[in-house]
Amino acid sequence: MIPTDVLNSLKALALTQKPLITATSATAAASAFEPGQKFQATVQAQLAPGIFKVQVGEQLLQLQLPGNIRTGDSITLQVVSLLPRLTFTMAASANPLSTADQLSATSRLLSSLTQQPFEKSFVPAINSTPLWTGTTDFPDTAALAGKLHEALSQSGLFYESHQAQWLAGSRNTSQLMQEPQNQPADKVKAAFGINENRQIANTDSAVNPQPRISIPGVPDHLHPLIQQQLNALETSQVQWQGQVWPNQQMNWEIHEESSRSPGGEESRQWVTQINLNLPKLGEITATLRFNKSGLNLTLDAGANATRVKLGAASSKLVAALSERGINTTSTLVTKHDES
Repeated sequence: MIPTDVLNSLKALALTQKPLITATSATAAASAFEPGQKFQATVQAQLAPGIFKVQVGEQLLQLQLPGNIRTGDSITLQVVSLLPRLTFTMAASANPLSTADQLSATSRLLSSLTQQPFEKSFVPAINSTPLWTGTTDFPDTAALAGKLHEALSQSGLFYESHQAQWLAGSRNTSQLMQEPQNQPADKVKAAFGINENRQIANTDSAVNPQPRISIPGVPDHLHPLIQQQLNALETSQVQWQGQVWPNQQMNWEIHEESSRSPGGEESRQWVTQINLNLPKLGEITATLRFNKSGLNLTLDAGANATRVKLGAASSKLVAALSERGINTTSTLVTKHDES
């Protein structure tokens, strides 16, 4: 939900105390910089509230800076990223930033974001191509699992933690560039159903599109992703939707929940649920609950014939999971609730 400009600021406050500084105009000047470069910059003039003309190396840039910065100040900047906009982190300088001021600005920004109508209950795949495009009748399960992991990782929900990994050298630039924050705006808009009139094409709950409110400093096309990030932080739940193989849509949900043993001991477990409407088997929902004891598997289907097939094949599934070191504590085949 929170794009580079917002969650990066929160991360900077919480972890490094170094706020991020973004260029107000994406110009060819970005090509003159490289990630990791440090500069002793000089604030030349204030052009508008929060907007300053700053000499950074040989470039004269317009930057968004905290309100306590004044003309003539010297600040230390380090290049964080070139896309989707030129971004610096502010290191130690002669004008230490007020954390209270930063929090106030961030809280106002988050308040504006929460007033936006929630657009989708899931994160859509940015790429329209199926995850599995092999020529075999059945997908390679190991390869498909890797593609699912990749799709969730590149959904943009974890972009800021991936930036931290990139700065630490454990994630490369090409991986970071695959995420929505570094994709063309029109591609992200298409995935989230945002039309050119800046309205929400919400197929989940709204009959008529609702007007979108522009928020300074936050690109309109990233608003849905910001909302998804905030929702994931609040609910510990992530939902993804996309094609797993040609013409086969899948809904995928992951969340954390608490469970209580007969003895009253409470523990946490991760739950992943996938929903498929298959051409021959009909609608199937698989729910996997992982805890310290192992895996609890529930297969839910509407058609009686499908439930019979799933029940007959469940022992093979348990054996296959066991071969991969996954202990299955229970397997249940249930009838889909039409209500």
